[in-house]
Amino acid sequence: MFSVVARRFIISGIVQGVGYRFFTLRVAARHQVFGTVRNLPDGRVEVIAEGDREAISEFKNDLLAGPANASVTDIDEADIPVTNRYRDFRIDH
Repeated sequence: MFSVVARRFIISGIVQGVGYRFFTLRVAARHQVFGTVRNLPDGRVEVIAEGDREAISEFKNDLLAGPANASVTDIDEADIPVTNRYRDFRIDH
C-alpha cells in the first residue's frame, strides 16, 4: 500500500565538499523521493524528503552510505508533516 510520509534528515560527518548533495539528488531520483537538500553553515547537510514509506527507508540507507569521499557519522531523523508541495528533488543553495 502506498503511504506517503515526510522526513527531515540532518546528516553529520564529512558531508560537505565531497559531492553529497549531488549524490542525494541521484538517489532521490532512484527511489522516487521528492524534496530538497542543502548544506548547513555548521558543516552538516539537511534533507527534506517526501515519498512512499518504503522508498524513504531505502533512501535513508543510501544517505547513511553517502558518496565515496563522504564519511557519515550520524543521521538525525524526524517526522514532519507531508506538504505535497514537492514535484521533484532539488539542491537548495
